[in-house]
Amino acid sequence: MTKGRTRFVCQQCGATFPKWMGRCADCGEWNSLVESWVETTSSTLASKQMAVYDNRACPLPDISSQSYERLPVPMQELSRVLGGGIVPGAMVLIGGDPGIGKSTLLLQLASMMSLGESRVLYVSGEESPQQVKLRADRLSVNTPNLYILGETCLERILPQIETLSPTLAIVDSIQAVHLEALTSSPGSVSQVRECAGALLRVAKSQNIPIFIVGHVTKTGSIAGPRVLEHVVDTVLYLEGERFHSYRLLRSVKNRFGSTNEVGVFEMRDKGMIEVANPSDVFLQERPAKATGSAVAVTLEGTRPLLVEVQALVSKASLENPRRTCNGIDINRLLLLTAVLTKRVGLRLSDQDIFVNVVGGMKIREPAIDLAIAIALASSFYNRPVFHDLAIFGEVGLAGELRAVGQSDRRLNEATKLGFKRSLMPYTRDSKELAVSGAELLMARSLAEAVSMALE
Repeated sequence: MTKGRTRFVCQQCGATFPKWMGRCADCGEWNSLVESWVETTSSTLASKQMAVYDNRACPLPDISSQSYERLPVPMQELSRVLGGGIVPGAMVLIGGDPGIGKSTLLLQLASMMSLGESRVLYVSGEESPQQVKLRADRLSVNTPNLYILGETCLERILPQIETLSPTLAIVDSIQAVHLEALTSSPGSVSQVRECAGALLRVAKSQNIPIFIVGHVTKTGSIAGPRVLEHVVDTVLYLEGERFHSYRLLRSVKNRFGSTNEVGVFEMRDKGMIEVANPSDVFLQERPAKATGSAVAVTLEGTRPLLVEVQALVSKASLENPRRTCNGIDINRLLLLTAVLTKRVGLRLSDQDIFVNVVGGMKIREPAIDLAIAIALASSFYNRPVFHDLAIFGEVGLAGELRAVGQSDRRLNEATKLGFKRSLMPYTRDSKELAVSGAELLMARSLAEAVSMALE
């Protein structure tokens, strides 16, 4: 008979306590302890597998890295986010809102990776093989080396991975699989932790890359214990508005590459389609001579992106004016509003302000500050921004403009898309930023930049 006892497990850090507490003593999170049944027997699957592999310490020069050459990924946007390909033995966690396209993207990846003599195992714990086949028919996926397994018991999934020895294994999702050695329900803290650990041992011992899908909570974070994100090598988030067709794949953790890269996809009837030139897509419907519209040059990882920022300033009908934004941080909008009021002289205290980044993009870098401020001033004065002007720069609390990194790449991208002028903060090395066919407008303060940008 399996032995165990009741313990209270923190959903954030995975720490266990003998009694319930309002706040976790390890990570400090409130109301995160959940009652769970913790096994005390040593005959669990995890302990069995730890004794199987003979692992010995060896000197660093004797370790060969040739077997860890990346597997090429035909999907260039996904390959960029992963850091240039899939590392053998890597464990990748993909999260995102329900219906955002995680299973669709992974099924397309499985189809591309199973071409030739490579074999791919797709384990579906939430859908039957027949349901996966329906999606595959819609995506025109019919490769013979793609194996589908409808199973939720991890004790029966691991032998399939070891027997088939695939080039890539996909588990959809980690919250659906369970270990029969544990009595807790699937998706619980103990189940997710032990299942992830068992999959990690198989991936590292046999050099099989494993992609797992993770559910997200209402706050947008990966559901389950925080230890899940620490165990895996790479954590990817698939983002996008439900009513927009564009999806962004971001890397928030990557042991084998940069965490600043982003991949852009478009959801269509045939699945996820790569967007080779996102800047052109985001600007193709930009209106001419419209007030409150400015083009910002942002940088996502190593890729410069041009996005349209729209602002609307109107007389408030209520006592407390509203501040609403989509695609940027609300605190950043409040800061820029205060700077425009104090340093530039715009009376925005009795105005409703609405800011939107077109295309469902979420911009986090401060280089978009100047474009937002210019768009707000354009709507307030009812004067359009020059249509061939690209804008980037950070705004300080004193109304000064601060330079941002990699200005040359931003200028080259703006010039390639037909923008003849670029507004940016003043820098001493302005001669080195000269780009053929482009006029550089440099401002030291926000008030000076507003006078340069508006017609």
